[in-house]
Amino acid sequence: MRRLIPTAVALLLAGTALASDRPDPSELLPGGAATVRNTGDARAFSQGSGNLPYERLFTFRIGDGVFRKLWVSSPSSTTSSDGLGPLYNSRGCQSCHLRDGRGRPPEAGEAASSLLMRLSVPPTAPRPTEPTASTLPATPDPTYGLQLQTFGIQGHAAEGHVAVNWTEEAVPLAGGEVAHLRRPAWRIENWGYGPPGPGLMTSPRVAPPMIGLGLLELVPEADILAGADPDDRNHDGVSGRAARVWSGALGHAALGRFGWKALAPTLADQSADAFMADMGLSTPIHVAQGYGECTPAQTLCRAAPDGSPGPGKPEVEPRLFDLVVFYARNLGVPARAEPTPEVLRGRAIFRDIGCSACHRPSFTTGHADDRPELSGQRIWPYTDMLLHDMGESLADNRPEGAADGHEWRTAPLWGLGHTQAVSGHTELLHDGRARNALEAILWHGGEAQAARDRVVGLPPADRAALLAFLGSL
Repeated sequence: MRRLIPTAVALLLAGTALASDRPDPSELLPGGAATVRNTGDARAFSQGSGNLPYERLFTFRIGDGVFRKLWVSSPSSTTSSDGLGPLYNSRGCQSCHLRDGRGRPPEAGEAASSLLMRLSVPPTAPRPTEPTASTLPATPDPTYGLQLQTFGIQGHAAEGHVAVNWTEEAVPLAGGEVAHLRRPAWRIENWGYGPPGPGLMTSPRVAPPMIGLGLLELVPEADILAGADPDDRNHDGVSGRAARVWSGALGHAALGRFGWKALAPTLADQSADAFMADMGLSTPIHVAQGYGECTPAQTLCRAAPDGSPGPGKPEVEPRLFDLVVFYARNLGVPARAEPTPEVLRGRAIFRDIGCSACHRPSFTTGHADDRPELSGQRIWPYTDMLLHDMGESLADNRPEGAADGHEWRTAPLWGLGHTQAVSGHTELLHDGRARNALEAILWHGGEAQAARDRVVGLPPADRAALLAFLGSL
């Protein structure tokens, strides 16, 4: 095992929780024994689990290489890296998840490299209560499918391009302070295959950070469901719904854990969906989709050569696919620094104003024989992994999976303070509209409206303490 921060280990081994207004000692190791050294630089999200033995760390590094590789179109002499597209958003995983961090909206005149635009049209039938293998997350646009692909290989036009305009809004805060929000107006330009279907619904999504995903995957389902309160029986204004979605990896419906709308139950599902929709690559889970997300209306795209090595064999062979999943599972969470008095005060405010009702501080992971490093760990992700109504301002008004047009999965907060160092910006929320943590809070509505309003009403020193706590995560 690689050595962790001695002070934090000593505190963790002490074993007893402190008073409620002080942090549990294990909070300094938010990923448990899998926590990694806090590098404090652009590499903070790219380290393997801190307790990986050498041979498994070697596997992690090979997986990193596959995650970074750039795919090319078929036919190609590079047979282990061909099959890209024909329509795609990125040539490699790392291109969207730069340094395994957070994506952002495109600047004016810039291609959207770490933001995707989801598409669908109004559903024509009720969704099944128990998803099956044929259940799609939404009703695809008849021409463009479920996602806009903004690039095409030679001879294939991109489906379109994403652009955004911003409108500034002032929000008065207690104590005479004023915050400024920017409201996005998204549009799709240069449709490549004719007009979309009537009633087109869109939803922009930035790439989320990659850290701690393997730990979240091992949180027992019962522990997540214990936090659900869809009918708000305790009358606290916070509901929380579990998302039941289909898992191609498991072969049955399961609890959705990953993605902005909790569409993916496992990291294998999440990885396979990204390979297929973002890069046009088939995997062991989507074997037949060497054409990626091309629709039946896009006949040239469907007829193009793919990179499959043979009938019934995926372009991303099982060995490479498993390496990417292993890499994603073991991207470690950075250790936290010793809290300052201001951070401790902010932690108490976070709890007292109700933020922890959705951003649940901690879980303990379950057991998996093939993942001993991630098993039985006390973790501090600050998420309940449930769907919550976030109000009209954040609504995309687009049903997807188990979520309606107002619901989003609670985003984990661990690693939040490293966003600038890793990603070069501090833009947050599903579409990157918030330029910092305060703006993200001020966009909250729905079930989070009361907590948001309490933040607005805090004295400036208390609001600064809350933001210091968030920056310490």
